[in-house]
Amino acid sequence: MKRKWQGWVALFLALSLVTAGCTPPPPNAGSAGNQTFVYASTADVVGLSPIKTNDSASARAIDQIYETLFVRDPETMDIKPKLARSYENPDPNTWVIHLRKGIQFHDGIPFNAEAVKYTFDKFRDPKTAAPRASLLKPIDKVEVKDPYTVVIRTKKPYGPMLAALAHSNASIVSPIADKKGDLMKKPVGTGPFKFKKWVQGDKLTLEVNENYWDGKPQLKEVEFRVVPEVSTAISLLETGEVHLIDTLRPENLDRLKNSNKVNVKTKEGTPVTYLGFNMKKGPGKDSDFRRAVAHAINQEELVDALKGVAHPSKGIIGPKVFGYNPEIEKAGYDYDVKKAKDLFNKAGMDGKSVTIMTANTKNYPKLAELVQGQLAKAGLKADIQTLEFGAYLDRNRKGDFEMVIGGWTNSTADGSELLYPQLHSDNIGATNGTQTSIPEADKRINQSRTTTDKEKRLKVLHEANKLLVKEAPWVPLCHDFIVTATTKNVQGLEVDATGQWTLKNVSLK
Repeated sequence: MKRKWQGWVALFLALSLVTAGCTPPPPNAGSAGNQTFVYASTADVVGLSPIKTNDSASARAIDQIYETLFVRDPETMDIKPKLARSYENPDPNTWVIHLRKGIQFHDGIPFNAEAVKYTFDKFRDPKTAAPRASLLKPIDKVEVKDPYTVVIRTKKPYGPMLAALAHSNASIVSPIADKKGDLMKKPVGTGPFKFKKWVQGDKLTLEVNENYWDGKPQLKEVEFRVVPEVSTAISLLETGEVHLIDTLRPENLDRLKNSNKVNVKTKEGTPVTYLGFNMKKGPGKDSDFRRAVAHAINQEELVDALKGVAHPSKGIIGPKVFGYNPEIEKAGYDYDVKKAKDLFNKAGMDGKSVTIMTANTKNYPKLAELVQGQLAKAGLKADIQTLEFGAYLDRNRKGDFEMVIGGWTNSTADGSELLYPQLHSDNIGATNGTQTSIPEADKRINQSRTTTDKEKRLKVLHEANKLLVKEAPWVPLCHDFIVTATTKNVQGLEVDATGQWTLKNVSLK
C-alpha cells in the first residue's frame, strides 16, 4: 500500500509540473529586483556621452546612466542638489559646490571634485565641440578646492547656472573611462543603471547598478528598444511587451485613452512649437509681413486640432518656463484675418507665395498643413517643403529657408536658455536658425543671464518675451503637453515638465 500511495503522489506531482508548464508567465513577471523594463523609442540613441550628444533619444538613456550635480523636482520644478550636497554664492561670480562623499563611478573610480573639473573642462574645450557648450560658456575656470569641493568662477554673473548644471548634458563622467575609451559607445557614470550592451538600430540594454549610492533600484534591466512606427509601439504596449512610450500624436490618444490595458498621463510642458521667419532674406525681413502672418494664425484652432497634446500661450516663454508672466497673453497678436490681409498688401505680398520648411517628425507636418490653410484664408499662398530630420536640421542651422516650423524642448526650463541659444545674435549660424538679431532683445537676454537676482531675472525675461512677441521672429503655434503611456503595472514613474524621466524608483507590479 505504501508503494502504491507513493506512486500516486509522484504521478500527481509530475502532472502538476506539466500543467504549470503549459501556462506561460506574464511578460516580465518576477519579483521586485528581478524585472526588465522596456521603453520604445522611435529613434536609436546617437551616442552615450553627455558631452558629445544633444538629441532626446540619447538623453533618455544618459539620464539613467549618469547624474548631474543638481536636478529639478518633477512636480515643483525647483532645483535641488543631487551629486552636490550644497552650494554657496560668496559673490555673484563664484559658486562653491560641496559634493557628496562615498560615491563611485561604474568602473569603481571615486566620484570627486577632480571628476567634476575634468568633465566641465572637457565640455567647455573648443576642441571637444560639445553641441551644448553654450550651457557652460559663461564659466571662466573650475577649481578643485579639496577632494569634495569645487569652485566655479564665471566671467560675469550667470543667472541660469543651477539650471545649466541640472541639464543632462552637464552630467559627470568618469575621467579614467573617458581617457581610456569611447563614452559614446561604452558609457561610465554614477547612475542607477550601467551599460550592458548596444545593438545599434535594435536595442540598448542597461543593467542595475548593484552598488548605487542612493539605494538599489528594483528593476534588474532596462531595454531601450527602437520601434520607428508609433502604431507598432502602441500595439507592443497593449500586449505588455513594452512598458513605456512617450512619442505620441493626437491620433494615438483616443485609442490609448479607451484602452483598459494602459495608463495615459498628460501635463503642461516646457516645449514650444513655432512658425519662424528668415530675418535676413526673403519676406521675413519685413515686419509688416511677419505681423500679417501673426494675425493670420489661429492658435486655438491649432491646439484643438492637436487633440490634447498641446496648450495655447501667446508667449515664446510659456507657462512652465522660468520667466513666464501671464501678462504676455495680452501682448500677443489677435487672430484677425482682415488685419492680416491689409498687412500682406502693405508688405507687397499680393499674388506672391512663400515656402514653409518642415521636418517629417513630431506634429510638424500636421501643423504645416494647418498653417498653410490659415494663411490661405488671409490671401497668402504657402507651399510646404518636408525634409528628413537630419537635412532639416542642417538647413535650419544655415538659415536656408523662408519660413520654418520649429520647436525647442527647453530642457533647463529656464527662459534664458530658451532665448539665448535660439534668438540671440551670438548664435546665428548655430542654434539661431531664424538669424534673429534684435539689439534690444539681445540686451534683455544678456541681463537675464548676467544676474543671479531671481526677481530681476523674471522682470527682464518678461520684457524680452514681450519684445520678441512684438517683433515676431517666431509666431508661437502652441506649447506642448508632456504625454506618456505606460502599462498598468508600472509604478513609481515620475515625469517632469520637460519630459525628462528616470527609472530609479520604477517597479513592475
